Amino acid sequence: MTNILIVDDDINILKLLNIHLSQQGYKVLEAKNGIEALEILKKELCHLAVVDVMMPFMDGYTLTSEIRKQYNIPIILLTAKSQIEDKEQGFQAGTDDYLVKPFEPKELTFRIKALLRRYDNQPDESIVHIGSTTINKKSYEVQIGDRTILLPLKEFELLYFLMSKPLQVFSRDHLIEQIWGVDYEGDERTVDVHVKRLRERFSKLTDDFQIKTVRGVGYSLEAKL
Repeated sequence: MTNILIVDDDINILKLLNIHLSQQGYKVLEAKNGIEALEILKKELCHLAVVDVMMPFMDGYTLTSEIRKQYNIPIILLTAKSQIEDKEQGFQAGTDDYLVKPFEPKELTFRIKALLRRYDNQPDESIVHIGSTTINKKSYEVQIGDRTILLPLKEFELLYFLMSKPLQVFSRDHLIEQIWGVDYEGDERTVDVHVKRLRERFSKLTDDFQIKTVRGVGYSLEAKL
C-alpha cells in the first residue's frame, strides 16, 4: 500500500484529505506540524508528502527542505498564496509541485498519481551498495555477501547516512541533527558511541568500508576502491 503523509494544522483539511485519499486506496498518515511530520518519517515509510505552507513551529518551506535532505520522496506544497515569489520559494526549498487553496481533492489525486509515476521511474536510492555490502532502507537490513544483519534503528540510520554519502565529512552536530533530530537533548558523545558500535560490528565482517575519524571535525566513511 502507498503511504501518503499529510501535514497541515487545519484539522478539517486533514479529515477531508484522509477520507478522500483513503477512498483512493492510499494509507494516510497525519501530522499537524513539521516536527510531528519528521517524527513520522523516522518511523514510517512514506511514499509522498503533502505539506501546508503556513504552520506553527516549522513552516512548510522549512519542512520541505528538511525532508529533501533526508528522503527521496515527492512533495506537494499546499498554500493559500499564489504569488510567483511564493512559488519560487517553494521550488527552491525542494517541492515537486504546488497547489493553491482552495482546491478540488480530485486535482490533488491527479498530481499525486503523476508524481508517484515519475518517482517510480527513478533509480532506487533506498538501496546503497559498497563492494559486497548492501544497505536497504526499505527493509532496514544490511547484507554482506550471504549474511543479513539487523541493526538497532539509530545505528542503521547512521550507517545508511554515511554509506549514501561516502568520503563526505560530517560534524557530530550535523549527524545528530540528521539522525536524532533538531530537538535531541543529548550530547555529541552519542555519535561517538554509535560509531564505536558500528566499527566493532563490521570490522571483522568486511573491509568494504571504514568509518574514519576526522580530527577536530567529525566522521567520514571511506569505501574500498
